[in-house]
Amino acid sequence: MEPPSLILASRSPRRRALLEQIGVRFEIVDIDLDETRRPGEAPEDYVLRLALDKARAGRARVGSSLRPPVLAADTAVVVGDRILGKPRDRADAAAMLRLLAERTHRVLSGVALVGADEERALSVSEVRFRAVSARETDAYWESGEPRDKAGGYAIQGLGALFVAELRGSYSGVMGLPLFETARLLAAVGIDCLSP
Repeated sequence: MEPPSLILASRSPRRRALLEQIGVRFEIVDIDLDETRRPGEAPEDYVLRLALDKARAGRARVGSSLRPPVLAADTAVVVGDRILGKPRDRADAAAMLRLLAERTHRVLSGVALVGADEERALSVSEVRFRAVSARETDAYWESGEPRDKAGGYAIQGLGALFVAELRGSYSGVMGLPLFETARLLAAVGIDCLSP
């Protein structure tokens, strides 16, 4: 069995699936850190800082500089300057969907790679939702899908029913922008198209 090319510092099953999709061999390291937004911190700076902090924490966890580089990402759903986290409960999820309905919001995905050097990249996507009825909001909550998703929806799941338009990166909205990730990996000699 070939050794991994990469260490992924993430619990996200979506990020794992996206890396598998592009054929990268990786192992996972679990990290836990404070994700509190700093006062006055712009959403773009926030996701880039968190991605880098996660990658650094993963690197510290695995130790040796001989290990493969560590990749981490952070994604935020943003309306204006407001970052929508994971919904606390049904009422919070419904409020998020009402806020997103019939408007365009941004999805920011920061990705960081820490090895001998540290590199970061940012993906910015715009997503426009259609109108969402109260019945749909209730049914969506009952599906269980929005409970652990930033912004209270998953574009790769039932949440796609609400998306009228996407400009940017579909994989970035899912949580790992593959274009930016592949560029970072190529810079350290990891080719996503190699068998």
